[in-house]
Amino acid sequence: MESLFANMKGSLTTIINNQEDAFWGEKISGRLINKGFRWCKSFRSVEKGRKFKAGFAFSVLTRDINKNLLSFEDSIFEEADPKAVVSVILGGGAGTRLFPLTSRRAKPAVPIGGCYRLIDVPMSNCINSGIRKIFILTQFNSFSLNRHLARTYNFGNGVGFGDGFVEVLAATQTPGDEGKMWFQGTADAVRQFIWVFENQKNKNVEHILILSGDHLYRMDYMDFVQKHIDTNADITVSCVPMDDGRASDFGLMKIDETGRIIQFAEKPKGPALKAMQVDTSILGLSELEAANFRYMASMGVYVFKSDVLLKLLKSAYPSCNDFGSEIIPSAVRDHNVQAYLFSDYWEDIGTVKSFFDANLALTEQPPKFDFNDPKTPFYTSARFLPPTKVDKCRIVDAIISHGCFLRECTIQHSIVGVRSRLDYGVKFKDTMMMGADYYQTESEITSLLAEGKVPIGVGPNTNIQNCIIDKNAKIGKDVVILNKEGVEEADRSAEGFYIRSGITVIMKNATIKDGTVI
Repeated sequence: MESLFANMKGSLTTIINNQEDAFWGEKISGRLINKGFRWCKSFRSVEKGRKFKAGFAFSVLTRDINKNLLSFEDSIFEEADPKAVVSVILGGGAGTRLFPLTSRRAKPAVPIGGCYRLIDVPMSNCINSGIRKIFILTQFNSFSLNRHLARTYNFGNGVGFGDGFVEVLAATQTPGDEGKMWFQGTADAVRQFIWVFENQKNKNVEHILILSGDHLYRMDYMDFVQKHIDTNADITVSCVPMDDGRASDFGLMKIDETGRIIQFAEKPKGPALKAMQVDTSILGLSELEAANFRYMASMGVYVFKSDVLLKLLKSAYPSCNDFGSEIIPSAVRDHNVQAYLFSDYWEDIGTVKSFFDANLALTEQPPKFDFNDPKTPFYTSARFLPPTKVDKCRIVDAIISHGCFLRECTIQHSIVGVRSRLDYGVKFKDTMMMGADYYQTESEITSLLAEGKVPIGVGPNTNIQNCIIDKNAKIGKDVVILNKEGVEEADRSAEGFYIRSGITVIMKNATIKDGTVI
C-alpha cells in the first residue's frame, strides 16, 4: 500500500477508522513512499489508549489492526541518503608486495580482468551505490592512475556525475615541519587533507566512507551505511569470515551479541592470532564453514560519522597514523564500533600471487566473481577499439579483451588484455597478459622483424605457462616460459623478468629475445 512515512512526537493514541488507514500524532516531516521500511528493532504491541513517553516514534495503523498500535520507542527510522555520504579511496603505499607490477604505477592503477584497473572496482561500486562525492588519495607512482581517472570519471566525456565530484588529493608538502612529511599511513593521509572535509561544500556530509583501491568485490555501500545508521554506530567495519591460512594477513575482531566490536587486533601472529578465534556460526555460517573459517577479518572498508572521524584524527588520536592498527583498536574502547558482515566474494589484491589467482579465477565456470552484471556494471576507460579478430584458434576457459589479433594459437585458462597480438603456434596456459597501450602497424612490425627486433606481442611457436605479462611486452618467437625448475623467487630484471611466488612476471616494456628459455 502507499503509506505516509512520518516522524511523530508527543502522546500517541489509537484511532480506529473503518474506511481508511489512519495515523495519529504531531507530524514533523513526512513523505509518501511506496516501499518497505528498514526496521531497526522488533515490533511490540501496545494496548489501546496507552501513552508513549515523549520522544520520537513511527506508527502505522491499518484496517487490519483495530486493537493495538504497533510502534517503536526510542528509535528513529532514518533511511541512508547517498548525498550525505563522501567516499575516500586510498591509493595505497609503495606496493612492494605487488612489485614489479607497481614499479611504474600505483596499486589501484594495476590492470585486471583484461580491460579494467583496480581503481575501477571501488569507483564503480560508489557509482552503483548512488554515491557521487568521491575523493582519491594518491602518493606513489600516481601518473597513470591520475590519467585513468581523468579520462574515465569526469563531467565531460566520461561518466556523468551531476552535482557530484571526483577529486584526486595528491600527497603534497605544506608549510611547517609536519607539512614536509609524506603520508605516514591510511589515517594520516586523511588527516593531512582534513581541511577538505571541513570545507563549506561538504557541510552536509554526515558519513565518510573509507575504501581501499586494491580490492576485488561488488558491494552496495548504502546497505553498509544503512547498518551503520540503524545501529547508531560511530564507526562500522565491514568484515568477512577468514580461514587459518590467511587470517594473520588481516585485522581480526571479536564481537558481542549485538554486533559491537569488543576487540580488534591488526595482523596478529602466534598466540595472539589464536586468541582472536571466534564462533563464526553466529554470523550465519554452517557448522562445517564455521570450522574452516574461525576468524572475522576486516576488509579495510570503514564508515565513520563525520564528526567522529574528525575528532579522532584531530584531537583524540592526533599521533595515530593507521586506521587498522591504531585508530580502530583505540576507538573500540570508548566508541560504538559495529561489525558489518559481507557475505559475497571479496579478495585483497595485495600480492603477486593473490593478483594472479584472482585474475585466473575470472575465467572459471561459473566464476566466483564476474565483472559482467547488467544491473551493477563496472566502468572503465572507453578505448574505442575494434572487435577482437580470431583466426583458427582454440580457446578454452579464457577471457579475450577487445582489439586483439589472435592467429592459430591455443589459449587455456588465461586472460588476454586489450590490443594483444598472438602469432601462430602460440600456446597460453594459466597466463595473464595485460595487453598493450598502443598498436604497431603492419609496416612497423615487418620492419622490426626485418631488422631482427621483436615487435609488441607474442611471436610464433612460443609456449607460456604460469605467467603474468605486463603491458607492451615484446616476446619473440620460439620462446619457452615454463619455469620447469620450480624457482620461487628470482630477480632477472636485466633480462626483463622476475619470478615471484613461482610466477614468472614479464616486466612492462620488456623484450624477451627469440629462443629464450625461462
